Amino acid sequence: MFTSSLFGSNTTTSTIGEHWPIGGGSSRSSQAGIRVTPETAMANSAVYRAVTLLAESVASMPCELFKRDGEHRVRAKDHPLFNVLRYQPNKKDTAFEYFESGQGFLGTNGNHIALIQRNSKMQVEELIPVHFDKVRVLKGRDGLPYYNFPSENKTLTMDDVHHVKGQSTDGFIGCSPLQIAADTVGLALATEKHAAYSFNNNATISGVIERPKEAEKLTTQTAVDNIVESFAARHSGWRNMFKVALLQEGMTYKQAAMTNEQAQLIEARRMGIADIARLYGIPLNMLQETAGESYKSVEQNTLNFLVFALLPWIKRWEAAMHRDLLLKSERSDYFIEFNLSSLMRGDLKSRYEAYALGRQWGFLSANDIRRLENLPPLGPEGDIYLSPLNMVDSKNAEIHQQLNTASAEQIQEIKAICQR
Repeated sequence: MFTSSLFGSNTTTSTIGEHWPIGGGSSRSSQAGIRVTPETAMANSAVYRAVTLLAESVASMPCELFKRDGEHRVRAKDHPLFNVLRYQPNKKDTAFEYFESGQGFLGTNGNHIALIQRNSKMQVEELIPVHFDKVRVLKGRDGLPYYNFPSENKTLTMDDVHHVKGQSTDGFIGCSPLQIAADTVGLALATEKHAAYSFNNNATISGVIERPKEAEKLTTQTAVDNIVESFAARHSGWRNMFKVALLQEGMTYKQAAMTNEQAQLIEARRMGIADIARLYGIPLNMLQETAGESYKSVEQNTLNFLVFALLPWIKRWEAAMHRDLLLKSERSDYFIEFNLSSLMRGDLKSRYEAYALGRQWGFLSANDIRRLENLPPLGPEGDIYLSPLNMVDSKNAEIHQQLNTASAEQIQEIKAICQR
């Protein structure tokens, strides 16, 4: 098998000419002093939600191979690639798991890499995902990308590798959203870290303990530390919040530190969520931040998510699969497409109103509607398309008048139908 030769003991290197390495590291320090990596960034709930929302949305849509048949299209179930994309890309992963992890990589490092296993006819039989950190993308003298696997001492051509890229600045690798916006993500992480530290070390009474001049002087630092430490032990931390303090020997307490409200910590955290939403093009309400949102705005934002956040990723996937997984001889007859209907479905009333319009104006049959609702067809009679009787050229006034005048036989027919 292809994968055996790649990951086995054979370590010969392909000699395909001069190369120039493309790409950089997978981590970067932010101005906030936090090192941003996919692991540290995903610890932030807003980043995690944004990445997984896109990944799960892509994985939820069936991906299928179609064949053109004149003006029609049919599912190419006899092609090996159909089952690979629709059900099981490889022996380990389901289709949902494969596309979920692939889009997850795109959301964190901007690239999805999979090795292509082909049969004797060069058709795809398996897609095996590889972490992008284990691949070096090289630019060959022919201007095409090559993929080097340092741990295996192998370099493969683009015929053996499926590569989906995010937004790219060089045309060879996609940019990592987390690295491009490391300062934005780092600030959000620093805000979370500050909030956690504040709650962990918060003293409800926080300030300076003052002793009067006439009190007995503390002669050692140990004595001072004992007073401060005993006070902190009793009043620091969230478990000790709102406990009553009792000071002796005429001591007084003056609050010195700013409260979280004064530091506007809550507003800073909300701003971090908004920055993450802006980074991934996701409406703010879909990251569970609904302040100031109405039902209508939430409904519109959901449509905005589908059109402006999700659809560009879908088109990247489809274009890359068409390029990498179909042979040149197949590209004019076959195409790969995600079925967006499962995510584009509105509420029951809206769907039925849309179906009624489609049925009325003749571009949906009863069976078409039932297929969209995952219902079995009615039979041959369900494939009949209606034609509106009032869609007549105004020049044919006489025919128009006849169509708007029902005969006695037609009236009786309608009565019979309604009485069934």
